[in-house]
Amino acid sequence: MAFGWRMTGTLTAIAPIAIVACMASPGCSKPAAPEGFEVVEVGGRSFTLEVVADDESRTLGLGGRTEIPADGGMLFSFPDSRIRHFVMRDCLVDIDIIFLDAAGNITAMHHMPAEPPQTSEESDREYELRLKRYSSRFNARYAIELQGAMLENLDLRVGQTVRLPTKRLAEITR
Repeated sequence: MAFGWRMTGTLTAIAPIAIVACMASPGCSKPAAPEGFEVVEVGGRSFTLEVVADDESRTLGLGGRTEIPADGGMLFSFPDSRIRHFVMRDCLVDIDIIFLDAAGNITAMHHMPAEPPQTSEESDREYELRLKRYSSRFNARYAIELQGAMLENLDLRVGQTVRLPTKRLAEITR
């Protein structure tokens, strides 16, 4: 019994060292993200981003969510590269957005505050026209949405590159 405990204790003490050594090695890969998510480093921090790669999920986005985890968010992947505009449709929390071109270079960043919800007197068209539009300014193929005010804590600038799994995203994007 004592031998088993010692062995477990020794392995427990060695495991963090092995993980750090592995992560520092070129051949070691980072931990896998859950299905439907990608781990992306943005401004020196790792975020586990929900991937949205079809029209229906891109339109819904983070609409209706009441919170965004500090290390979470959403990665939008589009089938083409063009100037894009996002709105805060049905969004209940502030969101920060980073637009990226096909190579992962930042084209624009915005803080997008939550907007008042659609009223019963507003038509869908009136509601859409009322919402502020946030532009990628240049052609963008990807967008990352993070918790509001997160941009203030990240060292980012337009033109900076964010490494994305572009091949994997291209395979699933519709």
